[in-house]
Amino acid sequence: MVTHQPSRRGRALFAALSLVGYVLLLSPAVIAAEAKLDVKPVTEKKVSELPAGPLYWRVENFPSLTQAQAAAGPTSLAADIAGKSWLFTLGNKGGSTRGGTEITEIGPIAPITAPEYLLRINRAGGPPGAKTVIHSHPGSEAFYVLAGRVGQTTPRGTAYADAGQTMAGQGPGTPMEVFSAGSTDLDQIVLFVVDATKPFSTAAKVP
Repeated sequence: MVTHQPSRRGRALFAALSLVGYVLLLSPAVIAAEAKLDVKPVTEKKVSELPAGPLYWRVENFPSLTQAQAAAGPTSLAADIAGKSWLFTLGNKGGSTRGGTEITEIGPIAPITAPEYLLRINRAGGPPGAKTVIHSHPGSEAFYVLAGRVGQTTPRGTAYADAGQTMAGQGPGTPMEVFSAGSTDLDQIVLFVVDATKPFSTAAKVP
């Protein structure tokens, strides 16, 4: 009996078709699940002390970045994000900044005591299923969602926030995984107050 071996061209075509078939079998959800959340630092500052009492992040818009910067207090951060000028102030509940339009208030944040504090604003986002590695911070991480839906898994379970909503952070050292939980791309502002003398982020495991 005579057997015929496939030609080199035939083997290459078979391999290509197999690869195409494999890719087609992957659903968009599976592909997105492999994506990492894109996290970009926006602005930060160190302070030696925080206001007394329960603390909240006050989120306000200003007509311009120059005006937001001029209105900033000792525990405020100003930045341009998503075509708007923002002022983020860590302080007591119910405060206001002259010239600003209040967007929301997030808190109370988890208490933190440190020799020095780092205030930081990040912008983070990604397609549905994109996520961070499991990690922790030496302080509080809070969220204001611009678009999409954010999910945060900690030992306490999973919490969600949609566009226009907020989520107050967990306490220092809490293991967490943050992910894009909606059907559209996530875009969010992330607000931190952490111990400036410790690593900003540490690998962790959620039990």
